[in-house]
Amino acid sequence: MTATSRPLITLLTDFGTRDAYVASMKGVILSLNPQAVLVDLSHEVPPQDIRAGAFLLAEAAPCFPRGAIHLAVVDPGVGTSRRALAARCREHYWVGPDNGLFHLIFNRAPDLALVSLENPAYFRPRVSATFHGRDIFAPVAAHLSLGVNLDEFGPRVYDAVALAFSEPEFGPEAVFGEIIYVDRFGNLVSNIDAGELTSWSGDRDLRLQAGQLTIQGLARTYADAAPGEFLALAGSHGFVEIACARDNAARRLKAGVGLGLEVRKKGEKGARKNSGD
Repeated sequence: MTATSRPLITLLTDFGTRDAYVASMKGVILSLNPQAVLVDLSHEVPPQDIRAGAFLLAEAAPCFPRGAIHLAVVDPGVGTSRRALAARCREHYWVGPDNGLFHLIFNRAPDLALVSLENPAYFRPRVSATFHGRDIFAPVAAHLSLGVNLDEFGPRVYDAVALAFSEPEFGPEAVFGEIIYVDRFGNLVSNIDAGELTSWSGDRDLRLQAGQLTIQGLARTYADAAPGEFLALAGSHGFVEIACARDNAARRLKAGVGLGLEVRKKGEKGARKNSGD
């Protein structure tokens, strides 16, 4: 991967847009490389929610072209001994804190090259203990866009922090997963890959249980249920999610991250029948 005349840098943070934090990072990048193309992935990650940031990053980043640089900052440990990282894998570059934010990207990546950011020549002259996004990560991303080799930023490391994302359990009769993300529509996104679920179930119909809610089968679109009815379907991210047609499933169910989701082949015992209200 080499720098292009118009390198692309994406930004994902929990900073919001009310304050000047995001603008400051963009200003640092453009001061070093005015040709950089900056794209906002999201600045509405729930404050300090590393898991949500990791999910959003893994969902959006693969849509970008080869060589893109992804700058992500959800960093409750800023200023502590947590490492700052830059990496190359999956034909993209990654810059941000070593706190699990990149776990879904780095996990099982066969081509991962990872460095600890320790060379102050690529930082701003004065580094605030509370704003590494502006003073370390933004200038490093800019220098990467100018073609600086990854190894110039610091020594290789091999033990990036992992995030406690649970994996679904596939058994002969049931799959046990959990909700890992709630989007702005209130859809409850699980950790069960829809493709893997289809392979597991074969031609059998499915029954899904989440708390007191039972859903029969997977829908194809959000419009496959009447307004106010619950449904389950494969979201655009590829995971099974629970939705409420023209309503907010999370609010209706008073549920969120951590809610268990059990899927059984229809006819197997174990799931309770209930409307969910």
